[in-house]
Amino acid sequence: MPDIDFHSYEPTAGHGLKHDPFNAIVGPRPIGWISSIDTEGRANLAPYSFFNAFNYTPPIIGFSSIGWKDTAANISVTGEFVWNLTDRALAEQMNITSAPVPHDICEFDLAHLARMPSDMITPPRVAASPVQFECQMTQMVQLQTAQGDTVDSWMIFGEVVRVHIRRDLVMDGIYNTADAHPILRAGGPGDYTAIQPQNMFEMLRPQWTQTLERLIREIVPPK
Repeated sequence: MPDIDFHSYEPTAGHGLKHDPFNAIVGPRPIGWISSIDTEGRANLAPYSFFNAFNYTPPIIGFSSIGWKDTAANISVTGEFVWNLTDRALAEQMNITSAPVPHDICEFDLAHLARMPSDMITPPRVAASPVQFECQMTQMVQLQTAQGDTVDSWMIFGEVVRVHIRRDLVMDGIYNTADAHPILRAGGPGDYTAIQPQNMFEMLRPQWTQTLERLIREIVPPK
């Protein structure tokens, strides 16, 4: 094997680069555009790049709040939030909602976004978003280090109790991911990418067939 030169480092000692490569390596990542409300009914809307899906049945999604922000505070009290899919057309408005504004400033109004009511929970949905998940919180976990020290970050999980999909995105009973033009966080100081139809490819999971049995025999010789 030829010699390979690596840039190696321990995160606790610093990465030694112009920009921390961690979130650029773990990417692209879907965006958790989360709407919530406080105890007085005031709406909040904020994007989270540490977001993903974690379970099929029931469907559970989750995101990490780096710091105790309004979204985490709201959900800890109400136990409800909405995930709103961010497409390319909504990118600029999504970015506006990331601004660190005072609690009494509504990001829906700041970004000129219309809201629409949810069916099963109280927080509103982003009307222009092509897909929305109404969620009820299942867990809120403060993260910790390998040594057990707490970190100023909270992982928030929610069960999806109602799904809204714009009808034109469903063809022959299948949701078309690329047609929604979702954007994803792609690392760097401000890099994003979008899912495009030409970049999609299909690769189904292998089934237990004679072909798979043959492949296994090739890598695991009989005793």
